[in-house]
Amino acid sequence: MRLRCVVLDDFQGVATEAADWSVLEGQVEVVALREHLHDEDALAAALADYDIVVTLRERVPFPGSLISRLPRLKLLIASGMRNSVIDYAAAEAHGVTVCGTRSSGTPPVELTWALLLGLARGIVQENNALRAGGPWQSTVGADLHGRRLGLLGLGRIGSRVARVGLAFGMRVCAWSRNLTEERAEEVGVELAGSKEELLSGSDFVPVHLALGDRTRGLVGAAELALMKPTAYLVNTSRAAIVDQDALLAALREGRIAGAGVDVFDIEPLPAGHPMRTAPRLLATPHLGYVSQANYTTYYGQAVENIQACLAGSPLRRLP
Repeated sequence: MRLRCVVLDDFQGVATEAADWSVLEGQVEVVALREHLHDEDALAAALADYDIVVTLRERVPFPGSLISRLPRLKLLIASGMRNSVIDYAAAEAHGVTVCGTRSSGTPPVELTWALLLGLARGIVQENNALRAGGPWQSTVGADLHGRRLGLLGLGRIGSRVARVGLAFGMRVCAWSRNLTEERAEEVGVELAGSKEELLSGSDFVPVHLALGDRTRGLVGAAELALMKPTAYLVNTSRAAIVDQDALLAALREGRIAGAGVDVFDIEPLPAGHPMRTAPRLLATPHLGYVSQANYTTYYGQAVENIQACLAGSPLRRLP
């Protein structure tokens, strides 16, 4: 009997085209779901008849309570090699193998700059006005050259964002709790004296930190109050690093010039979520990792993981 595999959150309908799934023909039946399943009951009902589940990033939690309701599940594949919403102990207890895939840091770097540039030059507002017959020039762009780019985090993604900033002629600094002067010098940027100094002195503040106990809520009302009224915040990392209510308040009251956001406390965003209508906000639906090359890697390696498990030698096991 063939195994059954389901791919979750295939919003664009490209999962079965991004890789060669035909190598599994005769062994595995593959189904892709385009609609997001919001709650555990819906997931348990929809996934009950599948042996293999492929999930994107950390959009769908797999707690022990859900895993225990999926008796057929034998293989769970997540894109990326880090996933904080899977209960690995429960998976092991129920005989579920968990595997990951590689993920490129390049797409989120590029999206960070798309958001930052879009904010700085009023791209959406000007495009909408041009297409609707509105005013010819209604904004005055914020310059990048000579301005200060303050990075919260200088890891794999943050360091690449820094190098682009340097290419624009920006003054680049960075801060995180564990960042050393040696690491900052290696990238060619200045080490900020503190989080507060970075926030108060920067014109653009991109967030590039991993979510954890020490970074959850790292940027709250007090931190946003330190930023210049002409400054912009960009978050393509994790929503919980920035207090969402505090950010909405700062945007509504005009205490910062704007924000670019690709990550949210609830995904997909409900129709009435305040982030959908917040002023001074340039928002995208978690597109940071969504690119042709990344999808080829995700789904191609998902196929490899399935083949390897069928052969009894799992690849890229998590955690």
